[in-house]
Amino acid sequence: MPVHLNTAGAGLMSAEVVETMTAHLAEEAAEGAYETERRHEATLEKGVYEALAQVLDAPVDDLALFDSATRAWSSAVDALRFTGADRVWITPYEYAGSLILWTELRRRTGLRIEVVPLTPSGDLDLEWMRRNIREDVVAVSVPHVPSGCGIVNPVEEIGRILAPWPCLYLVDACQSVGQLDVSVREIGCDLLTGAGRKFLCGPRGTGFAAIGPRLRAVAAPVFHDLHVADMTSADNYEVHTESARRFEYAERSAAAVRGLEAALQHHLAGSDGPGTGPSPRDAVRCIVDELPSTRLIDPGTRHASIVTFVCELMPASRIRDELAARGVSVWVAQGNHTPLYLPGQGVAHGVRVSPHHYTSPQDIEVFARALREVIR
Repeated sequence: MPVHLNTAGAGLMSAEVVETMTAHLAEEAAEGAYETERRHEATLEKGVYEALAQVLDAPVDDLALFDSATRAWSSAVDALRFTGADRVWITPYEYAGSLILWTELRRRTGLRIEVVPLTPSGDLDLEWMRRNIREDVVAVSVPHVPSGCGIVNPVEEIGRILAPWPCLYLVDACQSVGQLDVSVREIGCDLLTGAGRKFLCGPRGTGFAAIGPRLRAVAAPVFHDLHVADMTSADNYEVHTESARRFEYAERSAAAVRGLEAALQHHLAGSDGPGTGPSPRDAVRCIVDELPSTRLIDPGTRHASIVTFVCELMPASRIRDELAARGVSVWVAQGNHTPLYLPGQGVAHGVRVSPHHYTSPQDIEVFARALREVIR
């Protein structure tokens, strides 16, 4: 069996997820999509939201589903109204997709974007945040775990710093949900977004957001779809929910949503709990670190299950391809996807290794042998 060490790209779906989705598609082919959707309405309209609420420790009314984490993020953030007097804080670990939106909002509104500095260890400078927070900081954007390196940012502590202030707190949890305990209540954020396909091991084409009441109160989405709105006259419409679902679009893949619900239930059942002994992440890190021609990109004091490294002897893409030829799947982390941090570390492309609960000690041994063959 191939060794899959690319969970940060997309995790391996369980048999339950695959069976749920294929059975749903078979029903659609035999009986029609609308009829099948109606049969599974309890899951599609209620069950998936309840399961997500348990995983995120968030109120059901705060939850909305999307076709990706990027869509979830942009749907909420682009609905906010900024001015040239506003300051927004981001971090050096901001994902490029989010940074593109912040750049566009700055062009439209004139808002000021400020980057929270790092300590010498690579951790976010929380003392700087305490000293510099003011009323004109209207939003703070923090990735819980960036996709290009494995640092875990202290989102709960940041939430406590920001709690006395009126700014909105936005957390990108795309790489943390499914591998770390994530509690919207403990974090104290107004927006938390994630993807089904990564460490939750759900299907592609699924994303979600917890959109809190403070953000919903000031957001102005440019569109409301027919599952939450009705035309009341020839020139007026009415939105009939205040929940986060008013950010959704009505059309979606019912098979994918049911697959997401199955992945959430699998996660809640503890089927993907941690094993005993050293973590796969620590084992991968040690293997990479012992090779003299490699350099770990490993900032910070707390780390998740993403290990990124560069090699002086060969490009990242060749290492990925050589490992794939030996049955080991890793990926290439592009520096311009974490553009405020990785290029400054001399990283245009790095090798990203992301094990998960299904990574066995035998898988780690196969990876170690293959990597030593590739990097001699």
